[in-house]
Amino acid sequence: MRTITLIILHCSATRSTQSYTFRQCRQDHLKRGWKDIGYHYYITRDGQVHTGRPLSQPGAHCKGHNHHSIGVCYEGGLDAEGQACDTRTRAQHQSMYALLCRLHDRFPSAIILGHRDLSPDLDGNGRIDPAEWLKQCPCFDAMVDYFDLEPEGLLEGK
Repeated sequence: MRTITLIILHCSATRSTQSYTFRQCRQDHLKRGWKDIGYHYYITRDGQVHTGRPLSQPGAHCKGHNHHSIGVCYEGGLDAEGQACDTRTRAQHQSMYALLCRLHDRFPSAIILGHRDLSPDLDGNGRIDPAEWLKQCPCFDAMVDYFDLEPEGLLEGK
């Protein structure tokens, strides 16, 4: 098994009024020439957790971090007007939390964070501020939402 240090959360960047199924996401990734869907898990609006790439294989979801991470994506991330927004349904919240609990049990030292949190620190101050995000994905603060699942001491003082 690969060494897992990160669990990276993503959104599909689709409008809350638009369906974007697991199958559609997989087909789009295959059209890009990838071996499979880039994520290890994909959570549809109804809360169903779809298994994508096997955990034993690197994903294709966050350049420079695929070899040591697990990618989890939820369907949505944009409001009806196309603006970045946490559009997770109650079912997605519940399923994502349950999945992250299982992954945390298996990889207790892995840090759970959003794709945006891996943007470059352009001003060199040691923090990735919103102005530095390359994208807003997953459209919520993953490190705050899943604080209880972070390795002990990671976010002390936040």
